[in-house]
Amino acid sequence: MSKINKKKVLKLTNHITTGILFVVLIGMLAIVVISKASGGEPEIFGYQLKTVLSGSMEPGIKTGSIIAVKPGGDMTRFKEEDVITFMAEDEKLITHRIVEVVESGDNTLYRTKGDNNNAPDRDPVLSENVVAEYTGFTIPYVGYFVNFSQSKNGAFLLLIPGLLLLCYSGFIIWKTLSELDVVNKKNKNEVKENAEVS
Repeated sequence: MSKINKKKVLKLTNHITTGILFVVLIGMLAIVVISKASGGEPEIFGYQLKTVLSGSMEPGIKTGSIIAVKPGGDMTRFKEEDVITFMAEDEKLITHRIVEVVESGDNTLYRTKGDNNNAPDRDPVLSENVVAEYTGFTIPYVGYFVNFSQSKNGAFLLLIPGLLLLCYSGFIIWKTLSELDVVNKKNKNEVKENAEVS
């Protein structure tokens, strides 16, 4: 391989490495900042991003996925086959499909079921316990990363891509300055030699 090709490959590798480190750092920082600003799950353009921690809605929504849900509005508007996110009795958020709508006096109740479960959920869901509607948007496996980044260990590890990027940037700047120094010395020597010849 020629010297020019080696330099091109090295330069391309440098750019790719810098780009990857930068994207990872910005992505992790964005997730943490959005999470902290919203006081919990990240929220973007009015949509909340929730992490799915069980396989009850597989294969449509895989364990460890991130889903987008739309909060607000009339929580009595839902019908069969809609997928809703609701607060269970143990203060846990669950996203399941409505299999039946029950009107009981002034109350609207939803019977729900996970797509992967054999039977409907034991307790019906009061409309006031519905938090949001699932929009159909999901990104598989990213939830594992989000949960980890929100933990103490994850927040600490956020520093690693930043430090790597900082060290790598320092190395590139040092290397560039060294190359400039060599070029300047070479130019000075050429000028000196030309002056001696004259």
